[in-house]
Amino acid sequence: MAGISDPRRPPFLPALLLALATAASAAASDWPSFRGNLQLTGEARAPLREPLRLAWSLDTSATADSGRYAGIESTAAVTGETAYVGTLDGRLLALTLTDGRILWSYDAAAEIKSSPAVAGGVVYVGDEDGLLHAVDAASGAELWRFTAGGAVTASPTVAADRVLAGSYDNSLYCLSTSDGRKLWSVATGGYVHGAAAVTGTTAVIAGCDGVLRRLDLDTGRELASVDLGTYAAASAAVDGRRAYLGTFGDEVLAVDLESGGVVWRYRPSGSSFPFYASAAVAGDRVIAGGRDGMVHALDAGTGEPLWVFAAGGRVDASPVIAGDRVYAASMGGRLYGLDLATGAGMWTFEGASAFAASPAVASGRLVIGDADGVLYCFAASSVETE
Repeated sequence: MAGISDPRRPPFLPALLLALATAASAAASDWPSFRGNLQLTGEARAPLREPLRLAWSLDTSATADSGRYAGIESTAAVTGETAYVGTLDGRLLALTLTDGRILWSYDAAAEIKSSPAVAGGVVYVGDEDGLLHAVDAASGAELWRFTAGGAVTASPTVAADRVLAGSYDNSLYCLSTSDGRKLWSVATGGYVHGAAAVTGTTAVIAGCDGVLRRLDLDTGRELASVDLGTYAAASAAVDGRRAYLGTFGDEVLAVDLESGGVVWRYRPSGSSFPFYASAAVAGDRVIAGGRDGMVHALDAGTGEPLWVFAAGGRVDASPVIAGDRVYAASMGGRLYGLDLATGAGMWTFEGASAFAASPAVASGRLVIGDADGVLYCFAASSVETE
């Protein structure tokens, strides 16, 4: 397995330096992509001050003129004072974070389940017709589009001058951010549903072929692979040399990315429900939502269960850790704030419909959409609401 610091391979160094500069200059409270950062850890950059209150809500179905269903499965991206979200009627919306006013609407013409990623003034998002769209973040004008051979449900990951996105044509694509030109692609044995994590000069991706791959970000060359034993829809969260992810084998796994070995497996006693949601990782905690209707807190070192919380419905939305809180949503239409240490319920919102989209936490606010197409924004107690 080739080392990632091999001095004979300098081409990616300028891009890596650019990525570090971009990360350093990003607003401390932004949530620019599906899990908030390139490692997909689902950890917010800043905690929320409670109690939370509803700042605004927007029924996106009422703003549509397409006649198509406008539910939301896309997780919002938040940069500065703007939120971006996709809808199942094929629109990418840009909204003001303060009051939910629509700034622009971009028509992708096919369902958007992919969560947008925002970088360098561009919004990247996939659709169910197999297109990856690059849209100007300020105006909503199309910059370019790339056509894959299957649905792009996976959320894009932007690292320096390249964007990674998986497709239901069983491939992971790496494209140039400037023009959408394909730099490389990797064929897998199944759908690529989850997002790619980026750590250093490597990408980590799991797929429906049941394989976790570590790839060279410069060339796409496979550095290591791990047989998960079953397929995975979740994205892997990377913390240090470990990746954490749930599978349809009803387990949460910790994988050592250097050795390629499975460090631990967690399977709830008596449970036969898959883990569809992506895990959140912070410090010594791994938080995983399951289709058993539970939020599970695990010791990151050992996989031992620390607490379990009953969420009133299966948990397909990926939880978020913000300071000493876990924010998790269920298909039962409930949104929770849980104590990270104990799992005690500290805050609850009863929605009118299921939550399949995951929370985004940024700028003192939590943004989430529901299956009826209503986008909610909750403000921390120190943030003025409209």
